Amino acid sequence: MTPTFALLPLCLLGGAALAAPVLDDAVRQRAEELTRTGMHPSIVIAVIDGKTSAVYGFGSVQAGKNAKPGADTVYQIGSVTKTMTALLLADAVVEGKVKLDEPVAAVLPGYTMPAFDGKQISLLDLATHYSALPRLPDNFAPKDPANPYADYTEAKQRQFLAAYHLPHAPGTAFDYSNIGYAVLGTALAAQAGSSYEALLQKRLAVPLGMRSTSNTPTHGMLARLAPGHLLSGEPTPAWDLNVVAPAGGVYSSARDMVAYLQAYMFKPLRPYALTIKPQRALAPGGETKIGLAWLLEQRQGRSYAWHSGQTGGYTSYAAFTTDGKRGVVVLTNTARDIDALGLSALLPGTPLPPLKKPPVAIELPRAALAEYVGEYPMGTDFTLTVTLGKHGLEAAGTGVGSAPLFASAKDQFFFRAIEADLAFTRDAAGKIISAVLTQGGQDVVLPRKP
Repeated sequence: MTPTFALLPLCLLGGAALAAPVLDDAVRQRAEELTRTGMHPSIVIAVIDGKTSAVYGFGSVQAGKNAKPGADTVYQIGSVTKTMTALLLADAVVEGKVKLDEPVAAVLPGYTMPAFDGKQISLLDLATHYSALPRLPDNFAPKDPANPYADYTEAKQRQFLAAYHLPHAPGTAFDYSNIGYAVLGTALAAQAGSSYEALLQKRLAVPLGMRSTSNTPTHGMLARLAPGHLLSGEPTPAWDLNVVAPAGGVYSSARDMVAYLQAYMFKPLRPYALTIKPQRALAPGGETKIGLAWLLEQRQGRSYAWHSGQTGGYTSYAAFTTDGKRGVVVLTNTARDIDALGLSALLPGTPLPPLKKPPVAIELPRAALAEYVGEYPMGTDFTLTVTLGKHGLEAAGTGVGSAPLFASAKDQFFFRAIEADLAFTRDAAGKIISAVLTQGGQDVVLPRKP
């Protein structure tokens, strides 16, 4: 039987091939299972061990064909892009062009930036998600849910910032913000007098020899692009992130991402060192810290930096130990979480969670479905609205397109567009009083609006 993975050694040293880094057996078996069962059409895992690296490819980039992914297969890397935007910030700081504590308003004089009791948002606040800006702007209303950011322009970003009221002072709490990183990228490009793409190429991609890394992929890159897929397995286009590109729009390959991580691992000078210097904690007293975009944790006595990303049809994970000895990149062309796979590849022996089988949908009468219709707010900035359409229940979050809900049991539903479940709770009289959204291993209770 032909093995489902291919080993592509990338690095030679002194003219003699070194032993390729070994992929942990549990990780290899899990990747084989994920692609064999169709949960992921293709997966690429790049492993850096000391001065050597290798890329392992699983599955196929073309349905029904034996077209294995490899070092030069292109994927959209989603929010791993944020680490690149943060590196551009660190580069500007080292070059003396900006300061971390500098107000964003000083770099974007044409914008009206929100403030809280006179406290302004700094570049550091944006880079550490301490800006008090929301995850998504409140004027985000995509025309095409399959390509939600395509019509979100710089004019809309400017409009949002001028009208938004911060809920608390910048620098006081961690609130993951895609729009915050969009603003950071806009500010850095404005300071450089160029576009974000031009800045990315000049200061990062070209110096590191990353020829398949771009926010605007070339024809050659598109020819090597693994087509994106939804959780359901349906094909979906790569997102056009427009002004939000600095938060998640970059395309890259495993070969380029190896070069990118090696720059952190083997060039421990500024600006790389600045990005992985702990700046703040994700939670008061918490062990997880954040540098400039990179999340900083310890496990098995080893310190490592990591970030993951996801767009409509792609998921990514990048990590490296801060001693520079091991690094990992995982790229896949489906919107399904692969963080656990990446961590286990980085730190062999880290247990992988049991593989969750996709739930089976059942039919419920429309009269029963109508009970769930309503609004389920979380604070003042987000509301999950459940409606009953022609084909059944749908749920839409504030600033996010609608997605179908599928019943697995009474009061139990799941999404196919995203990896999330929605359960409804009732009071003693049987009336629905709340919904519990489960995503990424976290439960969020959303009380039903009267």
